[in-house]
Amino acid sequence: MLIGILALVFALARLIPGDPCRAALGERATDEICEAYNERYGLNEPIYVQFGIYLNDIAHGDLGESFRFGVPVTELLVERLPTTIELSITALLIAVVVGVPLGIISGYRHNSKTDVATMIGANIGVAMPVFWLGLMLQYVFAVLLRDTPLALPPSGKLDAGLIPTPFYEVWGWPMNGFTEFLAKFTVMNALVTFQWEILSSAMLHLILPAVALATIPMAIIARMTRSSLLDVLGLDYVRTARAKGLAERTVVVRHALRNAMLPVVTVVGLSFGALLGGAILTETIFNLAGVGKTLFDAITSRDYTVVQGFTLVVAVGFVVVNLVVDMLYTYLDPRVRVS
Repeated sequence: MLIGILALVFALARLIPGDPCRAALGERATDEICEAYNERYGLNEPIYVQFGIYLNDIAHGDLGESFRFGVPVTELLVERLPTTIELSITALLIAVVVGVPLGIISGYRHNSKTDVATMIGANIGVAMPVFWLGLMLQYVFAVLLRDTPLALPPSGKLDAGLIPTPFYEVWGWPMNGFTEFLAKFTVMNALVTFQWEILSSAMLHLILPAVALATIPMAIIARMTRSSLLDVLGLDYVRTARAKGLAERTVVVRHALRNAMLPVVTVVGLSFGALLGGAILTETIFNLAGVGKTLFDAITSRDYTVVQGFTLVVAVGFVVVNLVVDMLYTYLDPRVRVS
């Protein structure tokens, strides 16, 4: 599957109209410069030769060098991927913590005013464009509520002057690619090194982009939880549990909800994989240099290696998340283990 994704992205990237040299250099691009540029990056070779070279480089752990920045793609990944992962995890936590209880309440109180109000809110959440919601959140919390206790920063970046100290320097660990990658997770790095001011600033700056990004998956999770719980509540074993005199909360939470969570877990996993793909609009509005914004800039500048490298990492993320979801099935439903 990953090889198929690589081949497809490799071909689609080269079908984008325009020349990488002229897109990167603009008015400075001359025929002589572009000829040397194509020679340097192997763009003058037939496409099947380029693909073979690319697969060989990947087999040796080399994702190539960015045409635009002139640095290895792995360096860009170390710099940009933690921002997207941190934002995605926060958004998914908000979506699950809010969406699942809303779905349970709606499913249990089917056709009540609470159910109708929750589902209307969920439909509005799905229908709201992310860029509009992000701008409205900025306007309300950074402009209207400015100088109040509810004010929140409009950007996703840390306050000016705050420079987090990497945990490997605090603990005296050697600096390498892995530790440098982990240190880019600002919240985690500040938490384990007890940099409370940086931790507070990072969490405050993360609230608005995470809420904007969480709205659509939260609405989908709420709707899926509701419909799945409705299906389960009508089954025989639920009626039997009630007939035995079990408390209603025990019947719903311990018996019905566990079986109803299978499709919800699938939706949560797919939502996280989609968020890892990069929230281009959210990252652009809140000035975050993550995977989405980097991919968009790479596509517009014909930076093939960045598009291919970042897409490969996102595809691996999807595969891993789907594997984790399949493993969770065996925990949630014993029938899967038996089969």
